[in-house]
Amino acid sequence: MKTALGSERVEAATAGLSRAVAELCDDDELVTWWGLVIEGYHATHDRVMGEIADAVGLAPSSFDILIRLLRSPDHRLPMTKLAKEAALSSGGFTKVADRLVASGLIERVPCETDRRVTYAALTERGLELAEAGRKACAAILRERVLAPLGPDRLSYLAETMRVLRAANG
Repeated sequence: MKTALGSERVEAATAGLSRAVAELCDDDELVTWWGLVIEGYHATHDRVMGEIADAVGLAPSSFDILIRLLRSPDHRLPMTKLAKEAALSSGGFTKVADRLVASGLIERVPCETDRRVTYAALTERGLELAEAGRKACAAILRERVLAPLGPDRLSYLAETMRVLRAANG
């Protein structure tokens, strides 16, 4: 009972805080702020992904898959988990994976302990390209994101987006 009352108080306080925050800006201002977030993200993301494609010859979805595998233990992940993390449908992911396999960048590896699981794993060539892509991406991000924002504003932006992801994910 004490726990329920405590959580009711937290919910009431949070609701009160949300109402107070909502009253600090009018509707047009709030919608404009969100529009600026979206427009800034799209303009920057499109520019960064275009420059990565020029630098290493990878489409955004392929680059995303290779970077996720590069940062994973043993450079492999279950294919279903990888598809979910990359926010691709199973059909969309299969097409990207097929292209990466055909290019010799990843391979499908059956799980030793569970026949239902198949891993996507970087090949040596895939590892080299993923590392080159990460290096190119970092250089591009330094120019396109870090330079205009500076480290403090970029760190704050990243933490802000982490909060939104947690609140809405």
